[in-house]
Amino acid sequence: MSPEEAELVDRLGLLMETLGAPRTMGRIYGWLMVCDPPHQSLTELAAELNASKASISTMIRPMQEGGLVERLPSAARQHYYRLAPGGFTRLLQVQFGRMQAGVDAAEFGLSVIGEDRPEQRERLKDFGDFCRFSATEVASDFIRRWDNYRAANRGER
Repeated sequence: MSPEEAELVDRLGLLMETLGAPRTMGRIYGWLMVCDPPHQSLTELAAELNASKASISTMIRPMQEGGLVERLPSAARQHYYRLAPGGFTRLLQVQFGRMQAGVDAAEFGLSVIGEDRPEQRERLKDFGDFCRFSATEVASDFIRRWDNYRAANRGER
């Protein structure tokens, strides 16, 4: 890794940290953006990022579940990972989808809080409506607008 690549990797680590993710997750993402070959094993990631293999393994799992990275088929014992095409789009779709848990929590709260507590019920309704809106309207509109923006800025229209 060149010094400039190391700086990029560290900048993306700090960015992810400010977004609430572990810094190591951002460093993995950053390295997978620029590494050659574009797929890396856990051992290679650990060596390049000066981190333990266990730490890399721990961070790669949620990245895979969120759609940021994908594991490649391999006949060897090593698992190889690369950035998933459209990873951030999928990550946001997953995050927006998780807002359904807020809808469910609000509905449960409304079943528990009696009609004699209108202020609490109004807060629960507002929270549930926000979560529902985020999971449906915001998610679909955001993804559609992102697709249009990306296509326009890459001359794909």
